[in-house]
Amino acid sequence: MKLSEVVASYVAHKQSMGMRFRTEASTLKSFCRAMGEVNIQQIRPDRVRAYLAGTGPVTRFWERKHTVLDGFYRFAIARGYVASTPLPRTFPKPLQPFVPHVYSHEELKRLLGAVVANDDPRSVIDPTTFRLLLLMLYGAGLRISEALRLTLADVDLTTAVLHIRESKFYKTRLVPIGSDLTRLLIPYATARQRNRAIPNSPFFVSRRGVAVTRSSAENTFCRLRVRAGVVRPDGNPRHQPRLHDLRVTFAVHRLVSWYRSDADLQRLLPQLSTYLGHINVQGTQRYLALTPELLREASDRFERYAMGSSHE
Repeated sequence: MKLSEVVASYVAHKQSMGMRFRTEASTLKSFCRAMGEVNIQQIRPDRVRAYLAGTGPVTRFWERKHTVLDGFYRFAIARGYVASTPLPRTFPKPLQPFVPHVYSHEELKRLLGAVVANDDPRSVIDPTTFRLLLLMLYGAGLRISEALRLTLADVDLTTAVLHIRESKFYKTRLVPIGSDLTRLLIPYATARQRNRAIPNSPFFVSRRGVAVTRSSAENTFCRLRVRAGVVRPDGNPRHQPRLHDLRVTFAVHRLVSWYRSDADLQRLLPQLSTYLGHINVQGTQRYLALTPELLREASDRFERYAMGSSHE
């Protein structure tokens, strides 16, 4: 049986179970292109290893590709399309594990301050739109895909609530936003409505009046980050700060604020998970990378707890 046919069957099977499976399907299509139009039994282990290795240093993308192919071959073996898997049994370690970047408040100020200076008439996104996009990603902790899918109807500035529809894990949620962010969004939304935009039109639009795409937002951010001098000291281009790290920063800064105010973290952490749209607290914990500031606040709280216990 042709590899492409087995892939199509596998993707259809996963999607029939309610999974979006878009990223995995893209990986499998890439695998088909690399292998060519061949029968699944003809695929050799050396070609699979070459596909997994790709070009450049080993990154976590190797592991993601391997995970997708492992699921695919278990499906193919169970249905008798192939007798064994050609996947390698050993796993190379990434040369440098990826850790999200937590922006400092000073870095955030530099990014926002550089938006206007970064403007180029050839840029797809005007400075006002891009600045508001950055503020929403940080101020509401949204995924970039969630922010770009917002429509005018989804942004209720009267009640200061964002309606996030069917994001990751098919979850729909309401996200309250603060008064400062609401105040900044109102003129932009008013201008959009003044131009007779219909309620289901995208909230963030490009200079051409169409929805801002993820690729244009990320390309604009790369130029902005360089101009603002927000870089990691190791200089590795694969591990430089990303747009998505604004969401991580939102979560970490919120936790630091709770530590400083002696808030009940056991009660509030599940609420943060719900706000971020995670299915459980473990999903949120991956975002809470220990920065020196966060570690210091956690240590101070434990010290206060320990000293208080010693006097009882």
